[in-house]
Amino acid sequence: MTTVAKSPPGGPPVTPLHRNRDFMLLWSGSAVSIVGSTASTVAYPLLVLALTGSASAAGVAGFFTLLPTLLFQLPAGALVDRWNRRRLMIWCDALRCLGAASIVAAVMLGELRLAHILIVGFAEGTLSVFYGLAAHAAVPNVVEAGQLRLALSRNEARGRAATMLGTPLGGILFGIGRSIPFLLDAVSYLVALVSLLFIRKDFQAARPRERVGGMAAQVWEGLVWLKDQPFVRAATLLVAGSNLLFRALFLIVIVMATDAGASSAGIGIMIGAAGAGGVLGSLTATWFGRRLPLATLVIGANWVWAVLMGVIVFADDLVVLALAYAAMWFVGPIWNVAVGSYQLSITPDRLQGRVLAATSMLSAGALPIGALVGGLLLDAVGPQQAAGALAVWMVLLAGAATLSRSVRRSTTSSADS
Repeated sequence: MTTVAKSPPGGPPVTPLHRNRDFMLLWSGSAVSIVGSTASTVAYPLLVLALTGSASAAGVAGFFTLLPTLLFQLPAGALVDRWNRRRLMIWCDALRCLGAASIVAAVMLGELRLAHILIVGFAEGTLSVFYGLAAHAAVPNVVEAGQLRLALSRNEARGRAATMLGTPLGGILFGIGRSIPFLLDAVSYLVALVSLLFIRKDFQAARPRERVGGMAAQVWEGLVWLKDQPFVRAATLLVAGSNLLFRALFLIVIVMATDAGASSAGIGIMIGAAGAGGVLGSLTATWFGRRLPLATLVIGANWVWAVLMGVIVFADDLVVLALAYAAMWFVGPIWNVAVGSYQLSITPDRLQGRVLAATSMLSAGALPIGALVGGLLLDAVGPQQAAGALAVWMVLLAGAATLSRSVRRSTTSSADS
């Protein structure tokens, strides 16, 4: 059943989200782009392995692709607030398309070198940071205020579904031909670029002419604003803690499933089921948001994760393990949409990029740490004990959320955001 947003008293009727031409162009273009970039992300290490035969070289390539996420979030946020966001996204798509196309051309000509892959991967990762921040900051400007939560839930579902599709697609296409995943990537960026050209609305609010300070001053302004928002600050730190857990848990669950007798295909199905749980959580996030206060969602999500971690620790059956892991993925989008829509609704438009960059840097910065922690725990104590350590960590996070005054005092209904 389609939900129609209520129009303000005496105002014009609000266009349903699925009939909002500009949002649907932005949504669909980004969906195609995510499929292509996910497929190429899977293909990059396969290509390096085929080219060099070195696993360490493949690791270096992955590192170079992810490095911009840590290096450029804060300056990118300042520039997203300073520049025209739509024009910036168009340039990002054009340059990413050229980078992927250069890989295709080099493979077909037999002239591909490792340095070429590293440069393109680093450039694509950098441009993706800019694109992602600009696209997220644009959402409040292309939908009505009352539709923000629904728009973010649709974006969550889009990202998770596109990643589910792109991950196996990258491996399949690479098996057909080494250049094909990158050809798909180039075409996907071109499709996203064309969709942006047909969008009519501006991606930022009208701003009075003001003196633009230096980069450091602009970044600092965003950080100061975040510091003065106790709930957003607490939620960001909780996200960083849970992201560390989820990244470590990914590897631990794979090892636990392998020890339980799962084949590689079975593990793939399990991860796919977890992704499906994430999509379902995205589609139901608005329903939960209308019925539960923001504080209840934040505290409740952490305790649900803590309970599910206990199930994972003692799971002696592959089906139970898979169901508990999928349930953890189901909860994630409900949290993301609740906190994300609240943050977007209270952040001044001129600061959106910088605040998003600061929160993203903290949450993304936990991912490589989580990967390292997962590997170290597995080597030190084995999969079940490693999962137990993560369960303790999750209980501590849930306790911190419960005891946090800034979280408990957030009496805002998530439906209001």
